[in-house]
Formats: sequence, C-alpha cells, structure tokens
Amino acid sequence: MIEVTEVPSPFCGIGTDDLTIRVEGVSLKVIDNGCAINTPAFEQAITDTSPRVNGKEVHLDIAIAAAAALLKDTHLPVIGGCATDVNGMRGLLALADRVGAVVDNMNFTGARNNFLALQDSGWMNTTLAEVKNRCDLLLVVGTDLEAFAPRFFERYLWNKEAMFLDDTSSREVICLGKSPSGSASTSPTGKQAQLLPCVTEDLPEVIAVLRALVKGQPITATAVCGIAVADLQALADKFKAARYSVVTWAAGALAYAQAELTVQTLSEMIKDINNQNTRCSGLPLAGKEGDQTANQVCGWTTGYPARMRFSAGFPEYDPFLNDTHLLLANGEADALVWVQAFNSKSAPPETTLPTIVVARSGMVFTKEPEVFIPVGTPGIDHVGHAYRMDNVVAIRLKKLRESGLPSTAEVLNAIEQAL
Repeated sequence: MIEVTEVPSPFCGIGTDDLTIRVEGVSLKVIDNGCAINTPAFEQAITDTSPRVNGKEVHLDIAIAAAAALLKDTHLPVIGGCATDVNGMRGLLALADRVGAVVDNMNFTGARNNFLALQDSGWMNTTLAEVKNRCDLLLVVGTDLEAFAPRFFERYLWNKEAMFLDDTSSREVICLGKSPSGSASTSPTGKQAQLLPCVTEDLPEVIAVLRALVKGQPITATAVCGIAVADLQALADKFKAARYSVVTWAAGALAYAQAELTVQTLSEMIKDINNQNTRCSGLPLAGKEGDQTANQVCGWTTGYPARMRFSAGFPEYDPFLNDTHLLLANGEADALVWVQAFNSKSAPPETTLPTIVVARSGMVFTKEPEVFIPVGTPGIDHVGHAYRMDNVVAIRLKKLRESGLPSTAEVLNAIEQAL
C-alpha cells in the first residue's frame, strides 16, 4: 500500500492536480482533495480484464483480429466517443484514416455552439491562471458551475493569494439563469452569489438586452423574461467598473436551437466591454471525458476539430452531417467503434450495426457488442496527457497502479496495423 500525492485528474476539466490517493493493489482510495466528480472516477473498481468477442472471453490478439476483420470491408464506419488521451486520439485518427471513418466526439453537439461562434466572428477568452490572478467579477451564464466543476471556486476564485488582487474574497459572483447547487460560490466572508433567474430558453433574449445595455442602447421595457431591466443595467455598470471581469458558460447546457447565436452574443458583448477602458474575457466550460483533447489533436493533425470524415481519402469537416446519431439513424454508417476510456457509464448508442467497443472496465451494455476490449484509464493505469478546459495546458497524467490493461493507443494502433 502506498500513497501518491499531487495526482492530476483527467475527469473534472479544470486541471485539479493536488489529489492524494492511496493505492493498494488495483484498488484506489481518494484520501485528500477529492470531489463529487473525481472521487468516484478514481475509485471505480476493475471488473473486466479480458476482451470479449460475441460475449466470450478471448485473448487480446484474437479480439484485435476480430475488430480488424469487422472493419476491413466497411464503407463508412463511425468512430464515436473519442474519450481518451492525446496518444489515444493519435491512434484513433490513424485508424480512421486507414478505414475511411467518421470521427465524432461524444460532446461535440454542445461544443458546436462554441465552434460556430468562434469560426464566424472570433472571441476573446482567458485561461484558468488569469482567472485565478486577475478576475474581480465573474458572470456564470446558464449553468451550475458548482456541479460542473465542484472545486472551481476553491481553486480559482477563493484562492488565498493572487498576483493582481489584494483580497480575493472581495470578488463578486453573479449567476444568470441557473442558481448554484451548493455553497461553493459563497465567498470566504459569507457573501453569496447574486442570482438573476430565468429559464434556459430565455437566455438569448436576456443576453441580447444585457449587451444592448453594455453598449449604452436605450431599453424601454422594465423587465425581460422576469428579470428587471434595472438589475441588468446594474450588471452592465459592474462590467464597466470591474478591472478584469470574466464571463463563463457551458455550451452543452444551452440546449435549444441555434444556441451558437447566444455564444456569439456573449462573445461580442465581451468585445464591447473591452472597448470601454476595462478588461473582460470569456471562459467556455469543457474538458471532461477528453473532449478538449479530442479537438486539440484533431486540430493540429487535420486542421479541423472532431466531427470529420476520411471516406474521401482526406479529412472533410461538417459539424452537422458527421453526427454519430444522425449517421446511425439514417443508415449511412455500416459499423460503429466506440472509444471511451474515462467513463464506464457512457455506453455506445444502441444500434444493430457491428459494434466494437474500446472502453473502460465495467461498461454495461443493453446489447453485447461484437468486440469489447477493456482498456486502462489515462491517469490511473498508464501515463498520458489530457487538455484541461482552457486548452493551454496539457496535464501530465500519472500511472498509479499495475492493472495489466492496455492503453487505448496500444489497442487502436494494433487494430490499424492488423488492417
């Protein structure tokens, strides 16, 4: 039994790197600095150690040969999930290139709201380090930040020391839309976050009015979607008075049509604030289950984020048509490869197509896939790299135990070589 300190996490998205974990054989116990996301992810037990072909346990070499045989004569296989580390994504793209597959990250539908806004008009975003050292006003839009990243406030807002603030407890937090689920957003002095409540579907109208107020445009209405215009005017004034304000949102939580326009309005409002003798930046929330890692590796390898296809012999990007669920529903795909090395509860979508699952031990299926290969989890069973939510830091993940499970990269590279 050993204790490993300063353990980085690939699960929470914010680059938590101070966990202490007790390792006893293949069992892990988080004994310090855990949270509702990291603790169960690290402590999950290993239940599957052998690959299966048609439900029967086989040697790894046989499973790899069976997977290669299923993919050999396919015309448009889909590789979904894409939840792995940097090397895993490199292996995934090599396999996709070999078989002419579609590559689709499981969180891309939400992330698309960000990409469409970024590609259309650009944005001005910040990093977690800048939030920690500079932010004096935080606006949380349309999401419960405490549920998304339980330790965000502890590590990046209520930190004891900051380079450009004398007293971090004086920071102000305002929630637009959803209320916090706990008390993490309450300052060390007991000041609670201000809430401007509205339903998610009303955010486009509320944010449009807020941007107009920031620009000094007159609003004749007294309320918008239940929020007093006077309260929105007060928020606009606080943006102008702040030294370094930050606006954060989770694109996946904006679950309504054309939500990319909401992200664009927020991004343009941030630019407007920067034109008024102060600083303001955006902070999109992401980084869970390898979504930022998938898009980063796809970006530097092909020039595109995930949701592209290689069927023409070169990468073709389409954020709408290259959707796993759409391709399965339309009968365009002829095989599914599901890659999920982080979350065993994230099973592949149900389909009658031949299915290959390369995933974390413990995954339960409504229909047993033709091939299931359990793999090690990056940051637990092998070393690796994963990008946190702000895309500027590749977290160096540690190996904590000897499980005997192969990495995603090893499995996908072996399948590609078998072809």
